[in-house]
Amino acid sequence: MAVYTDVAADELADFLSGYDLGDLLSYKGIAEGVENSNFLLHTTRGHFFLTLYEKRVAKADLPFFLNLMGHLAARGITCPQPVASRDGETLGTLAGRPAAIIDFLEGVWPRKVSVPHCAAIGEALAKLHLAGADFKMTRANALSVAGWRPLFEAAEARADTVQVGLRDFLATEITHLEANWPQALPRGIIHADLFPDNALFVGDTLSGLIDFYFACNDLLAYDVAICLNAWCFEADHSFNVTKASTFLNAYGKVRPLSEPEQAALPLLARGAALRFLLTRLVDWLNVPPGALVKPKDPLEYVRKLRFHQGVRTIAGYGLARSESVT
Repeated sequence: MAVYTDVAADELADFLSGYDLGDLLSYKGIAEGVENSNFLLHTTRGHFFLTLYEKRVAKADLPFFLNLMGHLAARGITCPQPVASRDGETLGTLAGRPAAIIDFLEGVWPRKVSVPHCAAIGEALAKLHLAGADFKMTRANALSVAGWRPLFEAAEARADTVQVGLRDFLATEITHLEANWPQALPRGIIHADLFPDNALFVGDTLSGLIDFYFACNDLLAYDVAICLNAWCFEADHSFNVTKASTFLNAYGKVRPLSEPEQAALPLLARGAALRFLLTRLVDWLNVPPGALVKPKDPLEYVRKLRFHQGVRTIAGYGLARSESVT
């Protein structure tokens, strides 16, 4: 979450007049993340989140995201629900941006990820994949393999200012992944951005999944690979095999990975690391002036990518093949 577009109090009050949310008591911007402008609202009816969708999020995709959250909630996935206006609309316009109000979930995201957190996320991700199987709307993943070269081209001229040799490292990796990316694996709805700051916990108990604005149709095992990168490395960027095996076992108890998915996991993990390396690099080089935003370090994902380049089988993630095959 972040704030790129400020909202004046009178504009917000006028916007809220179309909702049955009571009177506005206070609001504040949320400075985490890099995608949209987000505010925590406090009204006489409770707490809510307000999201203004910035340029990277296409307005045409918003019905997909908002309807998906309702679909998943109806199938037992705890996630925020869009709040409808008095006119029955879940999408409006505020400060020149598409805007939606989302209900508030209790819990905090884990600043220090533990093994129980990884178990809960593995189970939740598998349940999400199963719950999305009958969702009728579709959205292509613009940040999968076909989208990486344009990101690279947007950053390559200045890549070596971030780290010497980074341009050539990225060019070589993209060429390899484009030539070897798997196609014939199970596909469906994926979250595509399930980082610790998009999961809420009360203690070690998962209380909800949030921020579905990268959700799309893609390889289910690619979502698993994203979570390996997001949840199973330590603050010093070392890989925690206990967290990884716990996460993968918890996932496999709900939705076992097929043998082809297991075989492809090291390559998918490389792709997931590259995806976040590239988007972080572009953001690092192009932070809008005056934005209340903290760009994330792209070099974290250089180190993760190098780790995955050395993994040959799923055993490198602490899981024997027989542990997750039915």
